[in-house]
Amino acid sequence: MEKERVLFVSQEITPYLPETPMSYIGRYLPQGIQEKGREIRTFMPRFGSINERRNQLHEVIRLSGMNLIISDTDHPLIIKVASIQSARMQIYFIDNEDYFHRKFTVKDDDDKVFEDNDERAIFFTRGVLETVKKLRWAPNIVHCQGWFTALTPLYIKKAFREDPLFNDTKVIFSVYDDDFNGSLSNNFKKKALIDGISEKDLNIMSSLDYDSVMKLAIKYSDGIIIGSEKINSKVLDYIKSTDKPVLEYQDLEHYIDAYSGFYDSVLTPSCVEI
Repeated sequence: MEKERVLFVSQEITPYLPETPMSYIGRYLPQGIQEKGREIRTFMPRFGSINERRNQLHEVIRLSGMNLIISDTDHPLIIKVASIQSARMQIYFIDNEDYFHRKFTVKDDDDKVFEDNDERAIFFTRGVLETVKKLRWAPNIVHCQGWFTALTPLYIKKAFREDPLFNDTKVIFSVYDDDFNGSLSNNFKKKALIDGISEKDLNIMSSLDYDSVMKLAIKYSDGIIIGSEKINSKVLDYIKSTDKPVLEYQDLEHYIDAYSGFYDSVLTPSCVEI
C-alpha cells in the first residue's frame, strides 16, 4: 500500500524566518506527519530576509528555469532547497529576483504591505504547483498555511483539476491571526486568471482586503483548521456559515495528532461528524 502524501505550502517556517506560532507549526508539523508514516513535501517563499549561506540553500537546476507570465511579463522561476538534517526533511523555496530579494517578507520596515504582494502570492502559488508537477508527485492532501497561500485551493480545484496529479487532492487551509491592513492591487483578480480560472470563480471577493482573501481560500478548501487562539471575527463568521469540516484551535502539545486525525476525516468524509 502506498504511503499517503501531504504537500505543505507554508508562508513561514522556522528557522528560516523568526519563530511565530505559524512558523513553528510550519517547521514541526511536517516532521510529525512524516514520523506518522506519511510522505511529505514542504514549500515556502524564499523571502529576502532568509540567510542563504547560514541555512545552506542551493538551487535545484533541474527544477528551475521555467518562466511564469504575470501581467504579460515573464518571471523566471528559481527553485532552491535546504535540509533540516535532524528531521530528515527538505524544504523547497520558491525564488525570483523581482519578487523575493527585498529584505522583508510581506511588509516593509514601516509595516506597510508591499504593493506587489498580489503578484508575489500568485507567483508563489503557481511556482509550487508547477514544481510539484515537475516532481511528478501526486499529493493526497495539500495543507496551506498563511494568507500568502490563499490562491492555492482555487488553483488546485479549478486550474489543475484535470491534471491526474491533483484531481483527487483534498485541500486543507489553516487560518491564523495574520491579518494585513489595506488591500491587494486593484488588478489582482485579472492577474490571477489563468487557464481554468474565470472571473466568476473570484466573485466571493467582494473587496481585495484580508477578509476577502480568506473567504476565497476557505471557499475552495475541503477542510479548515483554526491555527490561532483568536482569528479575524469576520473570517470566523464566514467559516461557520459554510458546511466545511473544521478543526478548532489545538495547543502545541496535541496539535500533530489532531491534525493527522483531521486529515483522515477529510480524506474519508463519511467519517466526519457534522
